[in-house]
Amino acid sequence: QGCVDHPVVLTEAVCNPLYSRQMMSELLFECYQVPKVSYGVDSLYSFYHNRRQNWPCSGLVISSGYQCTHILPVLEGRLDAKNCKRINLGGCQAAVYLQRLLQLKYPGHFAAITLSRMEEILHEHSYIAEDYIEELQKWRSPEYYENNMHKMQLPFSNKLLGSTLTSEEKQERRQQQLRRLQELNARRREEKLQLDQERLDRLLYVQELLEDGQMDQFHKALVELNMDSAEELQSYINKLSLSVEQTKQKILQAEVNIEVDVVDSKPETPDLDPLGSEQSLEDVESINEFEPLFAEEQPEVEKPVAAVQPVFNLAEYHQLFLGTERIRAPEIVFQPSLIGEDQAGIAETMQYVLERYPKEQQAILVQNVFLTGGNTMYPGLKARVQKELLEMRPFQSSFQVHLASSPVLDAWYGARDWAVEYMTREEGWITRKDYEEKGGEYLKEHCASNVYVPIRLPKQAPRTTEALAPSRVLTSSTGNPCEQA
Repeated sequence: QGCVDHPVVLTEAVCNPLYSRQMMSELLFECYQVPKVSYGVDSLYSFYHNRRQNWPCSGLVISSGYQCTHILPVLEGRLDAKNCKRINLGGCQAAVYLQRLLQLKYPGHFAAITLSRMEEILHEHSYIAEDYIEELQKWRSPEYYENNMHKMQLPFSNKLLGSTLTSEEKQERRQQQLRRLQELNARRREEKLQLDQERLDRLLYVQELLEDGQMDQFHKALVELNMDSAEELQSYINKLSLSVEQTKQKILQAEVNIEVDVVDSKPETPDLDPLGSEQSLEDVESINEFEPLFAEEQPEVEKPVAAVQPVFNLAEYHQLFLGTERIRAPEIVFQPSLIGEDQAGIAETMQYVLERYPKEQQAILVQNVFLTGGNTMYPGLKARVQKELLEMRPFQSSFQVHLASSPVLDAWYGARDWAVEYMTREEGWITRKDYEEKGGEYLKEHCASNVYVPIRLPKQAPRTTEALAPSRVLTSSTGNPCEQA
């Protein structure tokens, strides 16, 4: 029908900027003709959904999601927005950190270690260590490593290359490889010959300077060549001349070998060719040198296909062994310095927030420390938060830590519960009349919403008084001195 004829409940970020809410309200009221809208914070909806009969209405909400982590104090059922704190770390940063760790550990599987696989490993294999340093000491034990190490199998193809080729096809492919090696050798010899010839021409030019009697230029050239005497120059000339001649002979022999290979109809290279004996040895050396380029074939004598066995197990080669990475990746929310972030972790931020309150309110907040968000689903997180609270709270003080029943979906369940309960009330709903009268940034507060802080524009002084002030000073300065006094 081109419109939405029922109310809408939306979640927004903690301390959401007024401009963001204004654009969303404008879209909903102007484009979709929504009758009324309500905005709330997802972690507070989760807190609202999980409250029980004996739960206090105050608490400290720790919400860790995909992009960031929030510490939200709730006093008497309302959010204390002035003391909220955010840590710019969440599940996304943990997955990227785990990806870097495994790519450094397994450079051969760089492309297979994708971000989606890292998220799967985080969800299924990672956990939070109650004491990180002590847990790392346990992992140093080989027995502990074998018992707690997890293996992840990467996809691979077990098909052996060349297993379906006939003997004639294999022989033809081997001859193609040999021709390719001969071409590489010939190209390398030509490049070497060119470089040697250029150096020889340079040395002969310097020798001509000596023969012409140009001693100054000759000595300068010797210094540039890093030589001491004319005898050393002559020795280098003789060596380069011999090297150039030998390279030319090798190029000629290689051309003869290629012609013999083309004329000969046998698949094997002739062994009795006196001109090709040296080149054959060099080709064998080249085959050994370039063996990784042609790993699908073996340069030895042909063997039956059934006798070919893989050197190693491909399945084991495509396995990831997860050791300390299981605890290192999720630890960044407690120690952001592991990835070079200059931020405080959950424990330090929680202590900082609590210290902003009197001792009486601190005792009330720690009685209901509530964990929610998808990044709080690691095993051991609740025990770690309890340990951190035990260290920071006074001796023999009490505290309670609760985990959301469904950290991922409780925000939706809480919004649903609130919408059903407040459907017929005016509290928390922004109507179209409110939007037209008070603007798109307007917010009606409720138990799971942000705190509304309207825009306050500074009042400008009236221009009439500013314009009259100079004239009064001017008239008083030209008047009677007694009146001026």
